[in-house]
Amino acid sequence: MTRLPLEDEFADVLKKAQRGTGVSIDALARATGLDASEINDWANGRGHPGDDEARAMAVPLRLDPSKFADAAATRWHPDGIELPDVRHHPQSPHPSNGYVFFLTGTMRAALVDPAGIPANLLRVLREGAYHLEYILITHKHADHCDATGAIAKAFPDAKIVMHQADVAAIGSLAEKALRVKDGEELPFGGDAQVRMLHTPGHTDGSSSYLFHSTVFTGDTLFAGSVGGAYGDASTYEDILNSVKTKLFTLPDDTVLMPGHGPPSRIGWEKEHNPFF
Repeated sequence: MTRLPLEDEFADVLKKAQRGTGVSIDALARATGLDASEINDWANGRGHPGDDEARAMAVPLRLDPSKFADAAATRWHPDGIELPDVRHHPQSPHPSNGYVFFLTGTMRAALVDPAGIPANLLRVLREGAYHLEYILITHKHADHCDATGAIAKAFPDAKIVMHQADVAAIGSLAEKALRVKDGEELPFGGDAQVRMLHTPGHTDGSSSYLFHSTVFTGDTLFAGSVGGAYGDASTYEDILNSVKTKLFTLPDDTVLMPGHGPPSRIGWEKEHNPFF
């Protein structure tokens, strides 16, 4: 199994925390006594701080000092995870993850985030001989939904599912989309359901989808990091709150399938993610 690199390196975590908290490099230097030019180097991927330096920076950035030091030293990467009812595919040419999950036996399936070259997605769906019931979109950015039209045309009976706040991104297809709300469950054959969790912050309509003990989080939560705050109304604080109140309340063994980077588990993120 190919081991995907973490979506965010130490420099990315540092810059996201700076943007989110509004703490500039100069302010960080004043708060810690560290040299501003060194912090600037670290923020741009040139070297990394030692444990004591990382711990000092974590405090004004409102990060966990021990986890931030581990990120600086690249001491953690999630173990590999493979699930029998989930298939991952890269969304070429985008650097994003797409997924198909399905009910073994019936092959009733849902596609998470239709993006990239449509022919690649159609090949995945046809090779699996899936009965596509849902097209689940986590948020409005093109690298997660720009192939929606092609997939909807090829599978006209599949229901497009998206939050109201982001649905305009799929153009005229918005008219037929199911605009699900937080906590709403979609029937998925037999006794199975797919539950939508509204997890705003990255975008206003960012959503995560829970199937059995697997949650597809889009760009809200990554292994070892969180998404950037690009909402019109929602904020960095909303991302953190979404993770704490919606995702971290799931069982620790829940598998996390993010929009970028490798899979993880909710318990591992509680233990290792420096934002919490």
